[in-house]
Amino acid sequence: MIDMIKKNMFKPSYHILKNFKFQSGEVIKELEMEYTTLGNAIRDEEGRIKNGLLFLHGWSGDYTSFRRFMDLTEPGQAFDKDRFYLISTTALGSPGSSAPSTSISGNDFPKYTIEDMVNAQYRLLKEHMNVDHLLGVIGTSMGGFQALQWGISYSDFMDFIIPIVTSSAVLGRNLAIFALMNSIIEEHPLYKEGKYLDNPAVKNAFELQFLFVFGASYYNKAFPKRDILLQSLEEQGAEGLKMDARDVIWRNNAAISFDSRDKLSKIRAKAIIIGIEGDEFFPPEIDTIPLSESISNSELFIFKSDLGHLGINETEKMTDVISNFMSRI
Repeated sequence: MIDMIKKNMFKPSYHILKNFKFQSGEVIKELEMEYTTLGNAIRDEEGRIKNGLLFLHGWSGDYTSFRRFMDLTEPGQAFDKDRFYLISTTALGSPGSSAPSTSISGNDFPKYTIEDMVNAQYRLLKEHMNVDHLLGVIGTSMGGFQALQWGISYSDFMDFIIPIVTSSAVLGRNLAIFALMNSIIEEHPLYKEGKYLDNPAVKNAFELQFLFVFGASYYNKAFPKRDILLQSLEEQGAEGLKMDARDVIWRNNAAISFDSRDKLSKIRAKAIIIGIEGDEFFPPEIDTIPLSESISNSELFIFKSDLGHLGINETEKMTDVISNFMSRI
């Protein structure tokens, strides 16, 4: 049954947003948005969907990243597909939706922000899907930035938000990582100011990410032999070669510009902030705890995982707390 749901779940749909205006003032006449849905839509007398949940993926994901939550869509679970209409989008800037690599404008694709990503999702829901209110917004990592921005920009549009392994701003080591990834790519002789033919240096940029994706102790446990570790590092770099260099740089710049700290008071939705002890990107004491303290009507949940940031895949550790939270909404 789960395999059948997954097969049907990951068939994308597409919609064109006309004359989309970026925060920079630039306009794209046709901006494509990729998305998928699961569950039964409950509509009011005007046909508007009233039981929507929006899921937002992280830095390297797309609409299929929702797959990690599939167990929670079973009957009686937190995101029961019989009760909720689940919407998962591919963010602006990620291939599938409009991005530098999927647009004829290529190197001239507008520089976008987290707010632009959210505004595109808002228009998709309002103009195409007939949703003028969501029950909740759930976002992981960079999707957590977007969940926070949803709460800021459209404070009355949802009842709750669930930002998972994320932060209110890109600062400190995260800022350095994104900036260094960009410089590795941009300073490569084949980058040619974005007018390259071959994908340059993304391999090395992804290998940099590999150094922080797991909890610090996990590297010794999971890779006891040097050749195993170096092979995994090489495999991570090979994954990077599948991504377009401009997509990486544009997305990193969107993250670098994100700072919602002075706007968190605008969030009116209830929130549960979830972090991971061992997350090298968003350590709870630096990111998760201060974020929760800055949002009224906020609850905090932290669990431990040797997988570090990738502990987000251990959804069974979040199931009960998310279910309890949603039962009180």
